Amino acid sequence: MPREIVASAPGKVNLHLGVGEARADGYHDLVSVFHAVDRREVVRLLIDGEPVDGPVVASMRTTFFVDQPGEDIDGPGNLAWRAVEAVVARAGVAVPRVHIEVDKHVFVAGGMAGGSADAAAALVAANALVAEYGDPLTTEALHNLAVQLGADVPFSLMGGTALGTGRGDELVEMLSRGRLHWVFVNPKIGIPTGRAFSLLDDLRHGNPALVPHLNPTALSQAITSDDVARVAAALHNDLEPAAMTMRPVLKRVLEAAGRTCRRALVSGSGPTVAVLCDNADAAHAAAGQLAEQFDGYEVFVAEGPDRGAVVERVS
Repeated sequence: MPREIVASAPGKVNLHLGVGEARADGYHDLVSVFHAVDRREVVRLLIDGEPVDGPVVASMRTTFFVDQPGEDIDGPGNLAWRAVEAVVARAGVAVPRVHIEVDKHVFVAGGMAGGSADAAAALVAANALVAEYGDPLTTEALHNLAVQLGADVPFSLMGGTALGTGRGDELVEMLSRGRLHWVFVNPKIGIPTGRAFSLLDDLRHGNPALVPHLNPTALSQAITSDDVARVAAALHNDLEPAAMTMRPVLKRVLEAAGRTCRRALVSGSGPTVAVLCDNADAAHAAAGQLAEQFDGYEVFVAEGPDRGAVVERVS
């Protein structure tokens, strides 16, 4: 029977997302406050056989606890697959081949960094495998690999609450007090991230009110206050107008969700709507109302902050 290494990593919500003007390289400077929630992705490495040279991943299988996308995501292009290969290649250690199993609990393409969480969990799982056959990678080396895999992967690795700048991958831990209780609603209407950024640029040309919000001071003060009302008032997402323009149904979801709890906003580039509630009971009540009102949408409750990517078990 193959041995296994099990790791997990959190989904996220952006409490603040400020988008600067487009740069010459096509990217935008971001100022983001990431917040990890306890809706976690689980990655298992099934290990069988003796160490080999060359590619490590033999196969991959995802089990969906959210709606399954139409396309097959279990291939070499998957971030978890790439993360395992990257760790082993960087370590320069021969290890046995592995089969990857992912339990997907975060919406696919929902703006909650589910794919990035898969990558982060795979990074720490692969590093635990490397440690059995040689020297594991340092925390800094893992972070550098995370940056190469995607802008949200470093935060999935880190967890907690953090300020992200640059492309969002330059992170500084932020202090916070108390727990935040959320409902997440996925209308299942995809929003390509690149198109959302491009549309925001276009909207700004025609609307001078859509200026970049690159100062998260109000939010950073609010999250240390343990005052949900204050946090709710400080939430902000520069991409929300673009998301609502691309998918007008989001306006109806935001309005309905905002009536159930303190505040609703689009998470990241969307389409998921994040709803901040006073406590766990309020969140569960709101989730029931929203699931009934928006039949067919995906709805779940989570809270944060939560820890970053960790190895849960080696057996």
